[in-house]
Amino acid sequence: MAVSGAEPVEPRPVGIDELLERVRAGYRRIEAQEAYDAARTGEALLVDIRYAALRERDGVIPGALVVERNELEWRLDPQGSHKTPEATGHDIQVVVVCNEGYASSLAAASLHRLGLHRATDLVGGFQAWKAAGLPVTPQPPQSPPSS
Repeated sequence: MAVSGAEPVEPRPVGIDELLERVRAGYRRIEAQEAYDAARTGEALLVDIRYAALRERDGVIPGALVVERNELEWRLDPQGSHKTPEATGHDIQVVVVCNEGYASSLAAASLHRLGLHRATDLVGGFQAWKAAGLPVTPQPPQSPPSS
């Protein structure tokens, strides 16, 4: 029962481990081979959110859409003015790939809040993909902008 004039109760702080557990409970994560098969058949869009230095160091997944984490929601929102051509609707299956499978979980949860109900992430991230022996190609170094 609420008491009139009482101070609002602040929710207790949640640590990152508990937050990850909560968001991961909201969808089914997938393993590297399943992600590979889904992407190969056109059932899923792989989205690599790693920053450029990691892509240059470790390579990229052929065919994956590269969208750095800070742009993800803007680029994948099917209703957004900054969407990528691949953002065709709320029903697409997006598999978010980060380096080790942590940031991608938070990113997938954010995509769910945008209505992308089939968004998921890759268990173990890019490192699990690479360890499974799935295709990786080198990313050419970025050229400095010309003046």
